[in-house]
Amino acid sequence: MYMKKSNRREFIATTAIAGAVAASPAIANSLQAGKKQLLHHVFFWLKNPDSVEDRSKLIEGLRTLAGIETIKALHIGVLASTEKREVVDTSWQVSELMFFDDAAGQKVYQDHAIHEAFVKNYSHLWSKVVVYDAMDV
Repeated sequence: MYMKKSNRREFIATTAIAGAVAASPAIANSLQAGKKQLLHHVFFWLKNPDSVEDRSKLIEGLRTLAGIETIKALHIGVLASTEKREVVDTSWQVSELMFFDDAAGQKVYQDHAIHEAFVKNYSHLWSKVVVYDAMDV
């Protein structure tokens, strides 16, 4: 049997996708069902970017958002120690990636009391927030 030789990038990309799907049954179920999800990716720049305490507090606050029923999966992250390249933005400190079934679910999240409490209680920690919303194609 002949197997196509893959390059390192293809292997890493395939492994990362497989790992993300395996790590989240909600994502895997949606993908298997052919649902097109809305992804909500938020990047935070801390007012005190070198403060481990502020970063930990923000992460603590982001974890509270998991209590919102329309969030199908939640990933909270910090900068990875990957190769520094011109196309990679390393200026942020914390990110969160949420998966919703649709725009209506994302709207429930935006208006939810837990989200409003998060903004009220933790917004003093950040100087900038950038949001990317995307739909599956």
